[in-house]
Amino acid sequence: MVDNQIVRVKVAGDYACFTRPDLKVERMTYPCMTPSAARGILDSILWKPEFQWYVRRILVLNPVKFASVKRNEINSKQGRNVIVIEERRSQRNSIILKDAAYIIEASVYQEPFSEKNPPRKYVEMFRRRVKKGQCWRRPYLGTREFAAEFTDVDDGDAPICETIPIGSMLFDVFYNEQGACEPVFFYDVAVINGVLNCEVPENDKMMMSSHLRPQQDSIVSSAVYDFNISEEREVDQ
Repeated sequence: MVDNQIVRVKVAGDYACFTRPDLKVERMTYPCMTPSAARGILDSILWKPEFQWYVRRILVLNPVKFASVKRNEINSKQGRNVIVIEERRSQRNSIILKDAAYIIEASVYQEPFSEKNPPRKYVEMFRRRVKKGQCWRRPYLGTREFAAEFTDVDDGDAPICETIPIGSMLFDVFYNEQGACEPVFFYDVAVINGVLNCEVPENDKMMMSSHLRPQQDSIVSSAVYDFNISEEREVDQ
């Protein structure tokens, strides 16, 4: 069930790269943040195994500006064997975004609904963490080297008055009950008056994606439990 309360957070950075998966060799960014990137930022600020983030809208605050850079990348995926950078390094051009800034609007999706831990509780936690600048890990705009700053939304923040046609866009990656993944695209996409609407059927499908939880006796589970206790104490104060 999607909660009616909407949280808003402003994210910005000097550079961003939301890579188009249909271009394999050279990186080419979408002109706007993707819903999966927005969900990743929200999870970076507040992640709980009891709920998921339902991204509603992405507001583009700055005019779209592209830049071309050359970066060092590697030709292999990280595995069990050590990768020698000097042997696997390759230089590739990337078309990225400059001076990117967005407002993400989202709500808590919780299935099943919990009276003990209602969505309102997580909304308050999220807003408090944004004000304090707290996060699980540093949010980034598409790729990790493009770190993002996140703040509360100011009254003067408004989307650009532009319409940007995109065509098809990667919405997110869906995982079934066996853990197998498949990309989810939505089509005929456009940023209309600076707003990318994410309340589409593909979003409802993503809420059915398997939401994997750590084992109860794992180190991750223990860390999450301790963090939850400290957060609940702050809420009750």
